Amino acid sequence: MSFTSNSITIKNYTNYMAVPKKRTSISKKIIRNTLWKKKGYFTTLKAFSLAQSIFTGNSKSFFCNKYKR
Repeated sequence: MSFTSNSITIKNYTNYMAVPKKRTSISKKIIRNTLWKKKGYFTTLKAFSLAQSIFTGNSKSFFCNKYKR
């Protein structure tokens, strides 16, 4: 399906969608899920380590103002 208006051609590409060829096995799903979870685990470790270093004042990679009351 296509039509022209104001010398612009517009085409409908609904027939060209990406479709998976075969079903993904359960083992591949489990592997991908564990990798996704590990990625989140390591980012939380980094964030916790950075927060701990800022709280103790031993941060070498993050600069912040120190206010003493």
